[in-house]
Amino acid sequence: MAKQHAPRFLDIVNDAKSRVAECTVDDVRRMQNEQEKFTLIDVREESEFANGHLPDAIHLGKGVIERDIEKSVADVNEKIVLYCGGGFRSALAADALMKMGYTNVISMDGGWSGWKNAGYETV
Repeated sequence: MAKQHAPRFLDIVNDAKSRVAECTVDDVRRMQNEQEKFTLIDVREESEFANGHLPDAIHLGKGVIERDIEKSVADVNEKIVLYCGGGFRSALAADALMKMGYTNVISMDGGWSGWKNAGYETV
């Protein structure tokens, strides 16, 4: 059964998505296979990350990403791909990073669920 999100939450997600670039799980897998340079960030909760995540992902939860991003990604022009459970929290986090001056931020639509459903490798 798909998770039902609150209408006001969906309103802010849709607002963020109107500004944020998105990619698919297949796009991220291709970028990994082609050894494209980018930083992959899991913005889910720490417990979610501990229970499984994408290969090469680092964890910066949505609650602290604005505070801690510069420690992990100092170059505001570096390509960053964010993901969460389904692509909603990552869109919100991407929007925040763009407001901070990051210029190449992408939210992975489908998130962890889409990655797992595609049968791709997890850690």
